Amino acid sequence: MSTHINANMGDIAPRVLLPGDPLRAKFIAEHFLENARCYSSVRNMLGFTGTYKGKEVSVQGTGMGGPSHSIYVNELIRFYGAKRLIRTGTCGSMDPTLRIKDMVIVQAAAADCGMNQIRFGIKGLVYPPVADFELLRDAVDAAKRLGYPARVATTYSGDLFYDDNAEEKEKLLQNYGVPCVEMECAELFTVAARLGAQALGILTVSDMIFEESHCSAKEREQSFTRMMEVALEAI
Repeated sequence: MSTHINANMGDIAPRVLLPGDPLRAKFIAEHFLENARCYSSVRNMLGFTGTYKGKEVSVQGTGMGGPSHSIYVNELIRFYGAKRLIRTGTCGSMDPTLRIKDMVIVQAAAADCGMNQIRFGIKGLVYPPVADFELLRDAVDAAKRLGYPARVATTYSGDLFYDDNAEEKEKLLQNYGVPCVEMECAELFTVAARLGAQALGILTVSDMIFEESHCSAKEREQSFTRMMEVALEAI
């Protein structure tokens, strides 16, 4: 039993989807899982376990940002034996060809992550957070099987949502082929590598960074169903 999830042993499946929004976790559980049961509501960060096409799957809200995400990923792996974890989140597009509600399967994460600077910077190292190849392949295959377009790409995981230097950073990263920005994949990939689990990010574009257009809160919670299906097929 862990401090922030507080579930009983056996309540959480080895396969876990990780939406940031706990209401998206609830939506996935209610619309895609059979016999879903809530195993945690600590701090209203909801977690559910049910079955999808005969396999047991959990879905756990993680909140926004790397530090919050890190707490849940650490506890899911360390205390509950999670083995395959897929972040099912939103991102902002920095690329005009990547539009609202497009899907991104994340292969790696560029980052200005303070946590990895703490882990590796003191040794003069730069660590590359990358997705698990098997999960990545499974997600690409699932998207093709379902007929859903998806771009395999590197994301930018930023520590600051409101960043005075965001435009400069984002334009530089765009020049190096990074089309989208979010806040959690770098930490997910790093923690999973440290603890011997498989991890992947599947994102849906909710904002166009340089066009100032975005989805509503309700759309973010309930309308990104293609991403959810691909994650459930791949997990």
